[in-house]
Amino acid sequence: MIRGLTSIIIATSFGIAGTAQAAGDAAAGKAKAALCIGCHGEKGQGIPPNPALAGKPEAEQIKALKDYKSGSRANPVMNGMAATLSDQDIENVSAYFSSQK
Repeated sequence: MIRGLTSIIIATSFGIAGTAQAAGDAAAGKAKAALCIGCHGEKGQGIPPNPALAGKPEAEQIKALKDYKSGSRANPVMNGMAATLSDQDIENVSAYFSSQK
């Protein structure tokens, strides 16, 4: 009985840990987003041909920025911009733009 209960607790804790993600700080991201507004707009609404970022899921934006930073996603402007961002900056900027409507 105790062994079975222990197994359930361990399995549940792995499930919770697996889904938990660090959320960025949108207020801190707003300051860093100043680099982005020339192409993506003040609130991330997008300035054609650049895409809108407002309201896109935070995780999607984090992945895109990390891909630009690593070079696995190619765009000379975005590769250079992302290269200047720390992982925390990426989370914060993504939190800011995902919070915009």
